[in-house]
Amino acid sequence: MKKLRLILVLLMVAAVSKHTFSQDTLKNDSTREHALKVYFYCPACDMDFVRKEITFVNYVRDQKDAQLYILESSMQNGSGGSEYSIYFIGQKEFKGRNDTLKFSTSPNNTPDEARKMGNQILKEGMMYYVAHTPLAKDVTIDYATKEAPAEIKDPWKSWVYTINGSSYFNGQQDVKVENLYGSLDASKTTEKFRTDISAYYNYYDGKYQISDSSSVNCSFNNKGFNWLAVKSLGEHWSAGGFACVNASTFSNIKLHYALFPAVEYNLYKYSESTRHQLRFLYQIGGNYFQYLDTTIYNKVKQTLFTHTLTIAYKVIEKWGSISTSLSSNQYLYDLTKYDLALNTSLNVRIFKGLSFNVNGQVALVHDQLSLPAAGATEAEILTGVELLASTYTYWINAGLTYTFGSIYNNVVNPRFAN
Repeated sequence: MKKLRLILVLLMVAAVSKHTFSQDTLKNDSTREHALKVYFYCPACDMDFVRKEITFVNYVRDQKDAQLYILESSMQNGSGGSEYSIYFIGQKEFKGRNDTLKFSTSPNNTPDEARKMGNQILKEGMMYYVAHTPLAKDVTIDYATKEAPAEIKDPWKSWVYTINGSSYFNGQQDVKVENLYGSLDASKTTEKFRTDISAYYNYYDGKYQISDSSSVNCSFNNKGFNWLAVKSLGEHWSAGGFACVNASTFSNIKLHYALFPAVEYNLYKYSESTRHQLRFLYQIGGNYFQYLDTTIYNKVKQTLFTHTLTIAYKVIEKWGSISTSLSSNQYLYDLTKYDLALNTSLNVRIFKGLSFNVNGQVALVHDQLSLPAAGATEAEILTGVELLASTYTYWINAGLTYTFGSIYNNVVNPRFAN
């Protein structure tokens, strides 16, 4: 009789587990290959947070490769919050199987609260599609383990390429301005290694007619190549380096190249980076400069060694969010030649309906070694095409937001909206 009871209990457990979709395996490549392929289009979303929290699907870069296309949009609701619509569009074997789920936020919700609400809706909407894949027997909405998903076969070996080109033209009778920009980027990101390679070119030309017999032409161009490589050394340490080659008529630089080995320590685990970070980054290396014109220090070229320390803090909590960094670069041959910059972005909910936000930068500048001895002309000063001498720079914006009235925000009325 006891044996019969044991058999019945085991059968009941098996039956329940078969229908509760557990997300706790995904540990072998053969299983991972059959995970649902999802393309998620939401430019304003925190995709790092989504990918870290919802790991029972495969995210793809091309919508044509996806079995499920997800699109998120939003509009303001009656109380000043937002109503979000998440569209689930089936593709391939799920073609014709579409769904729409919605959720609303109030002005009192912080970004962290909003993204958690969004993730919950995403999980719920994905379940139908996940249930019709071979992974269904291993998946639940509640993820019991934080282990990284197994890697899958990728013909691109995790490399992503971006080509960008833009132009800007502006004019009137006495002013003509053109600005051209182009860049090429290649990056590879895995759990253990990250590298970024980029090349860029920027050209500006302005023509200003002062009078019938007088005109001013001002132009500059910047171009360069940057490289970054980082190796993970556990949950708190990373090591790597930066390298660059560039030129800038704006900064009086004919040629500059540099190499900087670097090490970083994160007080928190990197796996918790979407929640909080406190990173200490130290770099030390050499620079070689060739100048277009003789500098204020009577140099046409020089080799300089520098070191840089950056402290960056970021946290997203229910009370709001803060992101700040303090960075200093110093020339080793003369410690009085340095810059120090503080960047801050802060959003705090003071109490229901009232929030405070501030963004800004303040910098001390004592390392302008490339300034030309001849100085800038009046036309160059007015048109802003050449770097000017300064011991500090700053910018800041701050404000308060207060919302009151009805607590209900379910109604959306887009009439006469811009």
